[in-house]
Amino acid sequence: MRLVLASSNQKKLVELRSLLSALPLELMSQSELAVPEADEPFLTFVENALAKARHAAAACGGPAIADDSGLCVDALGGAPGVASAHFADPVAPGGDREQRRLLQDAANMGLLLERLRDTANRHARFVSTLVAVRHAGDPEPLIAFGRWELEALRAPRGSGGFGYDPMMFVPMQGCSVAELPAAIKNSISHRALAAQQMIVLMREVWRVG
Repeated sequence: MRLVLASSNQKKLVELRSLLSALPLELMSQSELAVPEADEPFLTFVENALAKARHAAAACGGPAIADDSGLCVDALGGAPGVASAHFADPVAPGGDREQRRLLQDAANMGLLLERLRDTANRHARFVSTLVAVRHAGDPEPLIAFGRWELEALRAPRGSGGFGYDPMMFVPMQGCSVAELPAAIKNSISHRALAAQQMIVLMREVWRVG
């Protein structure tokens, strides 16, 4: 089955291809099909993921999957939440997409450090919501959730992963998310937990695999 990922983030595509590899899927990003990114106007991960999945499915005429994920920090009342990708002011337009993404990641982490500078409560979590639809009007979307309990560091550590990974400490592993080997991250992360649920749903409901 060809499944379109409602994202242009190549690192997310690679990660989800690995996480969903137990299923006979050809996962491709919407950017490969020249599909523009959808608006994400909602306040919850599940609503935004559903909107993105329906948008990609309508544009491609077939099944699509979307991941809406982010960082929720207790001391900030759950922020940055659905605004995680653009927590700080947007970087200037133009240039390479991935380079802009790296600059935005750095700006987001800088703002997070500033907001938590004098805060003792460092508890946070990565949240992932995966939504898959068979077509744009699918009345029975598959919805899977994953939550990864972490602690916010006082300085970035590591160069792996993406987004806030260098800022998040994994107590059970004794390192930041950015310092984790990919194989370990892909077995314990929020997206890994959501993907495990999605595999079960696709097998039971869509009869995939």
